[in-house]
Amino acid sequence: MTQPAWVETIFDRTPHLAATGPVDPIIYDGSAAALRQRTVNFAAKRYADMMFISGLDRATADCNFRLRVAQLPSGLSAHAKGPSIQAQADADFAAGRFLIDMDAVDQRATVRWGDTVGHALARTGFGSILLGSHTVPAFDTTAIVRPAPDAAKAWPRGDAVEAGQAPAALTSALDVFFASSPGLYGVLIASPDRVLTERYSAFGRPDRATPSWSMTKAITCTVIGRLAHQGWLRSMHDPAPAPLWSDPRGIHRLITLDHLVRMRSGLAFPVRLEDGSTQIGFENSAVYQEAGDAFTAAQRSIVATIPGSVFRYVNSGMNVLGAIIRDQIERRGLPYYQTAYGLLVDRLGMGSYQHSADITGNLIASGAGYATLRDYAKLGVLYLNDGVWNGERLLPEGWVNYALTPSHTGTNYAACFRSNIGGGFPDLPRDTAWASGASDQKLFILRSQRLTVAVSNETDHAMDMAALNRLIATTIDCYS
Repeated sequence: MTQPAWVETIFDRTPHLAATGPVDPIIYDGSAAALRQRTVNFAAKRYADMMFISGLDRATADCNFRLRVAQLPSGLSAHAKGPSIQAQADADFAAGRFLIDMDAVDQRATVRWGDTVGHALARTGFGSILLGSHTVPAFDTTAIVRPAPDAAKAWPRGDAVEAGQAPAALTSALDVFFASSPGLYGVLIASPDRVLTERYSAFGRPDRATPSWSMTKAITCTVIGRLAHQGWLRSMHDPAPAPLWSDPRGIHRLITLDHLVRMRSGLAFPVRLEDGSTQIGFENSAVYQEAGDAFTAAQRSIVATIPGSVFRYVNSGMNVLGAIIRDQIERRGLPYYQTAYGLLVDRLGMGSYQHSADITGNLIASGAGYATLRDYAKLGVLYLNDGVWNGERLLPEGWVNYALTPSHTGTNYAACFRSNIGGGFPDLPRDTAWASGASDQKLFILRSQRLTVAVSNETDHAMDMAALNRLIATTIDCYS
């Protein structure tokens, strides 16, 4: 029956190239039971990280472990208000009611808190995989075949390192820094051509891959730069081509790649509280705390603020980038894992580097990567050399300035790197930039001085930032 002309329409009848509509939003469960589950999950992942990726012994892992409970996601401008399970968790942990079991043969960590059980296991190339209450991953964990770095060739193009003797002033600054930062794995200082000096703690080693958490964002951003250089992506100011954001009518199409790398996407998610009420949350640490599809969950975030208008540090936007990287690889018929590693880290000879995978096999793009300091410093060298590696341009011209320079007031955040534009490290040049992860994992890029400094620290230990500031200032004095 033909609709009379005088009846007002409800739906737009104009044909569209894509008409699937927006994705259903993911809802974060903020109940106490869900927070307990995420807490044991994260503890299991931490132990799998320490023992099966970094290779610590159980006594050292126990000494370094700090119970970190899942928190309610924060609002736009303040930390979340609401009940916390911190006090109960601390009391139960102190009373020995957290049971931590390790299976060295299966490389599996299991944590029990009463009736709540969380699992994680390590697999080569996939880091430690959070399984939560599940016992097996939902993908094939066969080891990824990757090229071995040249052990005989001199660093940074190979793995042969002959570090020099640190000058007396730098030795003194290192002594102070290590004495006041008990969680340190180590520090490495390099020029574009060689490792100048490195030092490790009693539980650190040159060949020990350590967790970097959000330093992984710098890897993801640099892979996006590689895709741009290869012509797979056109402009950082184009709409982000996330596979679930295909409908041109959707508000997600207002989010650009630039918004994602600069934490200005506006992405958030509803949080359902214990009493059934709902609030908006802007931080998705659940990617490290619950066993799910990180890429789908990120794309199912809602757009809570106008894209580009507000800086809010979240993990969701980075995992949208991870979904874009995977989609761009697979739509070309290329193998996902080999290509994801081959685009950047294998080109740089970062043989120790690996992502963590989620339970479905996505290589988490927001954090939970691992590498030795020698390998992380190779990324610093790439940026010191304006995106050129061994005579070959890997990143677009101008990319280094783009990635390391903030473009908005109110934050020192650039494109997955932070900048010293506000003088956060008072004795360092204002053009200093760094990749940063939880517990102050850092990779400094001192462009004017042509130096890079990599620092690794165990999760949830305090690092002496004033001593780090003095250490790097002393490094500049000694080597510039």
